[in-house]
Amino acid sequence: MGVYSATRHTQRSFYFESYPDTETRGEKMMIGYTPLRSDNVFPKALDFRDSITNPAPFRSVSAKPRSRVVRTVEVVSMLAPRKFMQRRKKIEVFKDAADEAEQRKWRRMMKEIEEVGSAVSVLRTKNQALPRDLVLGTLVRFKQLKKWSIVSEILEWLQTQPWWVFSEMDFLMLITAYGKQGDFNKAERVLVDMNKKGHSPSVISHTALMEAYGKGKEYNKAESVFRRMQSSGPEPSALTYQLILKIFVEGNKFKEAEETFETLLDEEKSPLKPDQKMFHMMIYMYRKAGSYEKARKIFALMRERGVPQSTITYNSLMSCETNYKEVSKIYDQMQRVGIRPDVVSYALLINAYGKARREEEALAVFEEMLDAGVRPTHKAYNILLDAFAISGMVDQARTVFKSMRRDRMKLCTPDICSYTTMLSAYVNASDMEGAEKFFRRLKLDGFKPNVVTYGTLIKGYAKISNLEKMMEKYEEMQVHGIKANQAIYTAIMDAYGRNKDFGSAVFWFKEMGFCGAPPDRKAQNILLSLGKTEAEKEEANLLVGNHGQYANAQAGNGSSRCADEDNDENNSDDDGDEVE
Repeated sequence: MGVYSATRHTQRSFYFESYPDTETRGEKMMIGYTPLRSDNVFPKALDFRDSITNPAPFRSVSAKPRSRVVRTVEVVSMLAPRKFMQRRKKIEVFKDAADEAEQRKWRRMMKEIEEVGSAVSVLRTKNQALPRDLVLGTLVRFKQLKKWSIVSEILEWLQTQPWWVFSEMDFLMLITAYGKQGDFNKAERVLVDMNKKGHSPSVISHTALMEAYGKGKEYNKAESVFRRMQSSGPEPSALTYQLILKIFVEGNKFKEAEETFETLLDEEKSPLKPDQKMFHMMIYMYRKAGSYEKARKIFALMRERGVPQSTITYNSLMSCETNYKEVSKIYDQMQRVGIRPDVVSYALLINAYGKARREEEALAVFEEMLDAGVRPTHKAYNILLDAFAISGMVDQARTVFKSMRRDRMKLCTPDICSYTTMLSAYVNASDMEGAEKFFRRLKLDGFKPNVVTYGTLIKGYAKISNLEKMMEKYEEMQVHGIKANQAIYTAIMDAYGRNKDFGSAVFWFKEMGFCGAPPDRKAQNILLSLGKTEAEKEEANLLVGNHGQYANAQAGNGSSRCADEDNDENNSDDDGDEVE
């Protein structure tokens, strides 16, 4: 893949022109596309035309001076499936017929365990001591799949089997399994059992217990385990530090995370040097805290310390930026140093372009991702879908949605988020008839509308001031047992206020608090803006809590009016000091 300039996506331009001659009447001709690389992605991927004629032929820039630029994009054949996205038949190699039989037997057992949802019920049917290799292979496989409940279930069962010698490694794996599930009570009990069996505490067992507390949101207990390890041992490992930093960040204990990281940076105080994962966690922490400048400093410090930077490093930094230009610069920088973007990198860039309402660039990046052989995820598709939905570009959003449905691997088929995003495309285009049709399709396809789905429809009807349909959807949502959120109450309140029904707007403002969704600053500002008469403004300020400020403002306004009246009566040009 070639190196791009920082604005390579924005430099791709498409110029169109209408010709008056009979052969091309009504056609919009593409006359000036210049890619920054040598492929032909865009002529195949994008087809700009009106709904009457076939695609116009490609013409050189010298064909005719352009008269105007048409921004409207009609996506016709984009997102064509690539070969790497097609399902491929796996070729398996076995040592001999006996090995093949054993492997197939083991796989049938694994499939049965997954279908039943219980490992013990399947293993018990064997009624005999199981081969150690089979048991270990099963444990390792479920550990790889991160199905920790099945791992702990198998180990608990093995503890009761006379033919199995429960070793120290089994204890450690069991503590780890409980830790991953956040079951710190069971992890504590296993640690006590280990001590009774004569197994001395290790860094693995303590780290697993610390993780269990973290997963269970017992952040203070997790910190206590870590501090005990620091003071009396066993000496924390790199994994221990990675986990404690993660636990501190999840528990919003940013100060503790900073202090721990600073200790690691001090070579005199710490035998361990901070590794790549620790730097990543600190970048994430500063992003979470909104300290983007500190995140950039940590990124620069990685280079100073000679810590290798990876795709994850650049993705972490990209996630700190909100401006699409800055995201694009980091993306370019990543490619210049020879690091290949992954699906998260592309998704972040697509999202940045989508939020900036630069749909063509968002699509260009998505096509680039496909051409690079990077398999899109659900999230990547939904981000691209959202880029078109935000601007109400229904046809383009529909094409992305259909592309998801065509996914042969069945890994990116539309979910409820995809359906709701597609619904928002109709709403943002003020096509409520199309929105209703798609809403019915959503239910026919087996999906249950959630609060976001109903909220999208309610906002759509509020936007066009159809109060009757708005309340119909609200009541339908209530019937289905779905509780409204703050955004829905705010949309309903705003709709009534804009339709000169301030009393109903006040009712819905109060309803927020009664229903456990107290008004936020946005809702308060909207209510304040809805008051037109002096009485309405006073009531709005009372509800928002600005009564004192409102009274002072009224006093000031009263003085101003008196001053103006005095000036008018005296025919004076002086504005009057009393205004101040």
